Amino acid sequence: MKYRMIGDLEQFLRSKYEKMPAELEIVPEKCPAGMSGDLTVNCFRLGRYCGNPVAAAGQAAEFLRQHPDVENAEAVKAFVNITLKAAALHRDSVESIDELLHSAELPENERKRILIEYSAPNTNKPQHLGHVRNNTLGMSLASLLKRVGHQVIEINLVNDRGIHICKSMIAYQRFGNGCTPESTGMKGDHLVGKFYVEYNQALSQEIKQLREADPSLASQDDEALFLKTELGAATQKMLQDWEAGDPEVRALWRKMNNWVFEGFAKTYERMGIHFDHTYLESETYLLGKDIVAAGLEKGVFARREDGAVFCDLGKLGKKVVLRSDGTSVYITQDMGTTLRKYEDYHPESMIWVVGDEQNLHFQMLFAIMERLGYEWARDLYHLSYGMVNLPSGKMKSREGTVVDADDLFDEMASLAREACRERGGDELSETELAARGEIIGLGALKFMLLKYNPKTTILFDPAASLKFEGDTGPYIQYAAARIHSIERKAAERGIDFAAERVDWGLLTHETEKALAVTAGFYPATLRMAAERRDCSGLAEYLLDLAKAFNRFYRECPVLAAETPELAGARLALAEAVRRIISDGLGTLTIGVPEAM
Repeated sequence: MKYRMIGDLEQFLRSKYEKMPAELEIVPEKCPAGMSGDLTVNCFRLGRYCGNPVAAAGQAAEFLRQHPDVENAEAVKAFVNITLKAAALHRDSVESIDELLHSAELPENERKRILIEYSAPNTNKPQHLGHVRNNTLGMSLASLLKRVGHQVIEINLVNDRGIHICKSMIAYQRFGNGCTPESTGMKGDHLVGKFYVEYNQALSQEIKQLREADPSLASQDDEALFLKTELGAATQKMLQDWEAGDPEVRALWRKMNNWVFEGFAKTYERMGIHFDHTYLESETYLLGKDIVAAGLEKGVFARREDGAVFCDLGKLGKKVVLRSDGTSVYITQDMGTTLRKYEDYHPESMIWVVGDEQNLHFQMLFAIMERLGYEWARDLYHLSYGMVNLPSGKMKSREGTVVDADDLFDEMASLAREACRERGGDELSETELAARGEIIGLGALKFMLLKYNPKTTILFDPAASLKFEGDTGPYIQYAAARIHSIERKAAERGIDFAAERVDWGLLTHETEKALAVTAGFYPATLRMAAERRDCSGLAEYLLDLAKAFNRFYRECPVLAAETPELAGARLALAEAVRRIISDGLGTLTIGVPEAM
C-alpha cells in the first residue's frame, strides 16, 4: 500500500531532478509527537540528488500543498510534515484492508527458500522455560518469514545420545523398578527427567563421600572426579556399550527415548509447533569426518604433532575438528549436519536458533564452512538469544529447579482462566473457560518472550505477563475481542459498516486519523521484522496499534455516534484494526479469542 500523494511526489521530484534514480522510493514516517501533521517525509536521502535536503524539503512542501489529497504541508528544516484530508488518508490505508494485508508479501524475485533449525532438546529431561523461549522464537520467526512470502523449512535436531542420556538410563535401571509412564501417570519426558535428577543427586552423594574419604580431592571439581565414582564409571561403560551396539543397552535407550518423544510431541502440539523434519544426533554424530579428510587435502585444516586436526581461524582462534584419537568433536558433527541439511533441502539461507553461549561456536562453524568452499555458507545465520530468568533466580536441570514447559503452560492457562472468571466469565462453562484460558495464557507467555529483542536476557513474571493493561499480549487480544463485541452489537442493530459503502471523509478526529496512520504501517512493519529476523518489532507495533485503538475508542463513541453514517465509518475503521491485530498475532503464533 502506498499513499497516492507520495507516488505523485516521487514523479514530481524525478521530473525536476534528473539525478534522482527511478527506483528511489520516498518512505513516509509518523509525524513526531508535538508537531502538526499525520506523516513526515525525511528529505536527507533526497539531498544528494536535489542539491541539499533543506531545499528538497521546500520543493516537496510546495508541491504537496497543491495536491488534492493534502490539507497542509509544512517544511521544517529537512523534513516535511503533511496533514492529509481524511478521505484520502483512510482511502490509502484502511479502506481496502484486503489489499493492505496482501501488500506485506514480497515480490516473487525477493522470496527465498529458508531452513530454520530450533528447539534442539535433549532426551534426558522435559523441555523447560529456556526451551520455550527457543521454541517461541523459532516458530514465530518461521511464521513471520512465511507471512511475507518466503518458503520455510522447519527443522529440529534432537540430541538423543551421549553421556547425559546414559545418566537417565542408569538411574532408571537402579531406581526405576520397571515403572512406565502408564504405571506412574507421568508424561514420558517428565518420568525420564525425574531419573536424571535422581542420578545427579546420587552422584553428588558419591562425590561427597570420596572427598570425605580423601581430603586431597577437595580441590578437584565434580567433573574431574566423575570417573572415580562407581556411578560415573558405570555410566561411561554404558556409553561405550551403546556405541558398540550392545542389544540390551540399545533396547533400553530406544524405550526411554520413545517415552520422551511422545512427551515432546504433546508439548509441541500445545505450542502449535509442527516440524518438517527431525534429525537425530544418534544418526548424525559420525557425520563430518569425510569433510575433515577433504579439508586436510585442501589445506583448510592442519594436523598437530599429537595427531589432532585443527583449523586456524585467525582472530577467532584455533578450533580442533578431530581429536588425536580420531574421534569427532561437536563441531565435526555440526559440519556434517549442515552439509546434510543443505543436500536434503537446498535452502538459500539457513538459520539456527541457539542461545548466546554458543556465539563463538557458530562463528567458527560458519567460517569453516566458507573456507571449505561452500558458496551457500555465506548465508548462514545464528539467531542468538539470551537467558530467561524467573523472579526466584536461574534454573538448573540437574538440580530439578527448572520450570518445566508443561507445568508453565498449565500455570499460565490457570491464571488466565481465573482472570477471565473475575472479568465476568461466570456464565461460561468450564470447557469454554478452559479453552479461553489456554489461548490467553499461552498467548501472554509467547508475547512476553517475543516483545524483547532476542539478545536480551529477560526476567519472566507469569502474573505480570497476564495483565489486561500494559505492554502485554492480553492487552492486544482484549482490543481485538472488544472490536468483536462491538461488531456483534452493530450487526444486531443493523448498522451497515461495509467498507465500500462507508464515507471515510467523516473520520476527521485526530484519534481516527492517528489510528489509520498506524494501521497503514503494518505491511512495512512485517517486512522490516522479517528482514531483521526479529519478531520484537512486530510485537511493539501491535502494542502501538492496540493503544491507538483504545485512544480512539475513548474519544470517539462507535455505536453511540451522532449519526448512523458516522457509526458505520467508525465500525469499518475498527474492523480493519481487528483484522490487522488478528493477522499480526497470528503471525506471532498467538491466538485471538472472540471474547475475554
